[in-house]
Amino acid sequence: MLVSVVVPVYNSEGSLPLLVERLSRALGPGTQLGELILVNDGSSDQSWCVIEELVRTHSWIRGFNLMRNYGQHNALLCGIRAARYPIIVTMDDDLQTPPEEIPRLMAELDKGNDVVYGTPRHQHHGFLRDLASAVTKIALQSAMGADTARKVSAYRIFRTHLREAFAYYSGPHVSIDVLLTWGTQKFSAIPVRNDPRPIGTSNYTAAKLIAHAVNMITGFSTLPLRMASIIGFICTLFGLGVLAFVLGRYFVQGGSVPGFPFLASMIAVFSGAQLFALGIIGEYLARMHFRMMDRPSYALRSSAGATQDEIGATRREPSTYVTDA
Repeated sequence: MLVSVVVPVYNSEGSLPLLVERLSRALGPGTQLGELILVNDGSSDQSWCVIEELVRTHSWIRGFNLMRNYGQHNALLCGIRAARYPIIVTMDDDLQTPPEEIPRLMAELDKGNDVVYGTPRHQHHGFLRDLASAVTKIALQSAMGADTARKVSAYRIFRTHLREAFAYYSGPHVSIDVLLTWGTQKFSAIPVRNDPRPIGTSNYTAAKLIAHAVNMITGFSTLPLRMASIIGFICTLFGLGVLAFVLGRYFVQGGSVPGFPFLASMIAVFSGAQLFALGIIGEYLARMHFRMMDRPSYALRSSAGATQDEIGATRREPSTYVTDA
């Protein structure tokens, strides 16, 4: 089965040649590697120059250079739309997810699944990064509505035809995992090896993970609005309870509840609940505003090894994939 491997690239000039070498060994002639798509997501180093050199020396590599840094999932969407073969593999550019695990993912996909995640057995991150990752997966579970949400990773394999479900998706906020749920419910996950990063340091910080979680939960789920409604309902019940207490005390004891601290705390509770609800509504209004502006998910600056039709596919809708070499 022919495979399109899509890799978003950000400041990884040192690791790209090693990635290509290991991919060529892991998916050589025996497993029929179709192509490698490298999407440069506004790197500030010489990553694009390295990609152009790799395209010149390897006929099975294509490169796309985005105008600026749009984010990992936006870059993935560009590569997914340009893929030409029936199976797509996405992975990071840092070699923490070994290319040698791809055959295992393909074997799991052949069991009737449409999407398979390679879940790292051991993470090599700090406490804050692991905590932010856990929060992100909780948010993703709400947005995806799938049991495998807690096991998602950037190392995934799926059938190319799933992209038809989000062929015309546009907007600045992209979550590939959520978009895949628009096309299937057949998800699976298997544990894979997770190696230490051989070159450089991770570009994904805890702050970026938390921002991604907020984007997912407000961009692809109505859970925050429901939470705001529930909190407002609870505060209303609490207020009615306090009112009943005050009236009961007045009729029974002939006096009211004394003290400014009590009133101040009540005002703080209700004001906080109102501001919380308004903040959530503001997030949704902001996303509606950006969608009305028709902001693109990404913009392409240049490409290497791609035809005009394939460049156009990244800007409009996916090109038709081929089934053989």
